[in-house]
Amino acid sequence: MKITLTSSLGNIGKPLAEQLIEAGHQVTIISRSPDRQREIEAIGAISQIGSLEDLDFLVAAFSKADAVFLMNPPDYSQPDIREYYRSTSTNFAAAIKRTKVKRVVQLSSFGAHLNYGTGPILGAHFSEEIIKQLTGIDLTILRPTYFYYNLYNYVDMIKYNGEIVVNYGREKFPLVSPKDIAAVAAEELVKPKRALFRYIISSEHTGQEIAMALGRAIGKPDLKWTIVSDEAVKIALEQNGIPTNIVGLLTEMYRSLEQGRLTENYLHHQPAKMGAVKLVDFAKDFATAYERAQP
Repeated sequence: MKITLTSSLGNIGKPLAEQLIEAGHQVTIISRSPDRQREIEAIGAISQIGSLEDLDFLVAAFSKADAVFLMNPPDYSQPDIREYYRSTSTNFAAAIKRTKVKRVVQLSSFGAHLNYGTGPILGAHFSEEIIKQLTGIDLTILRPTYFYYNLYNYVDMIKYNGEIVVNYGREKFPLVSPKDIAAVAAEELVKPKRALFRYIISSEHTGQEIAMALGRAIGKPDLKWTIVSDEAVKIALEQNGIPTNIVGLLTEMYRSLEQGRLTENYLHHQPAKMGAVKLVDFAKDFATAYERAQP
C-alpha cells in the first residue's frame, strides 16, 4: 500500500513509519522541517517537506495514496492552538476530497467527544467534527489517553520542589505510550474500517501510584503527588515562564480530567486489551531524562 503520514518523525510518527516500511508498504512522510528530510529518507520513506497549512502541498502529498494518517503536530507557538487544529483539519478534509483517498485514520484524543471545557483537547474535537463530515471514506478515529511523556514536564518540579504538584490524579486515569499508539495506527491503516472510534491505553494509575513508580526509578521512593487548587497550579506554571494563555488551557484540561469528564466516554468504550508499554517501562526513560536535566 501507499500510505502518507502527516506525523513527521516524532514520538508516534517514527515508530509508525518503521513498522509500515518493515511490512513492505511505501510510506510518504510529511514534515515542516527541512532538517528531517535526510532522516526520513534514511529509514526508507519518501519525504515531503512543507506546511500543513498549504493546501496544494497537501494535495500533492496525498495524491495516489491508498491511506493517510492524519495528525496535527502540537504547535504551542500558535496564538490559538485550537484554531490551528481547526485550520489544518479543514485543509486535510479539502485535500482528501480532491485526491479521493479512501482509507483515513485520524489521531484524536480522549475527551474529544466534548465541545467545551477541555483546554487544548477542544482542538481535537474540532478536528474530528471536520473529518467526520467527509463522505465516501473509511474513517477510523484513534483516541489515545494521557501520554506518558507528559510526565516529563515534572522533571524540574521534582528537582526543585521535591514533589509533583498538580490539580488532578486522585482517581485512576488511563495513560498511553506513543509506541502503543503507533502499533494501533499501523494495524488500522492497512485494514478495512471496523469501527469509527478506537481508544488506546497502556495502563491505568492514580497520581500517587505514578509518583511511586517514578520515585523508585530516580532514587526518591517517597516522592509525593500533591493535589492543589487550580489557582495554585496556574501561579506555579506562570512562575515557570509558561505563557498565560497556555497556562489556562492546561489547567482547564487537567481539571476536566480530575472531574472525570475526559474519561467518561472512554469508560464506556474501553479497548479489549492494553498496550505493551507499562508505567515501569516508561519510568526507566523518565529516570534517564531526570539524570540529564540540569540540577
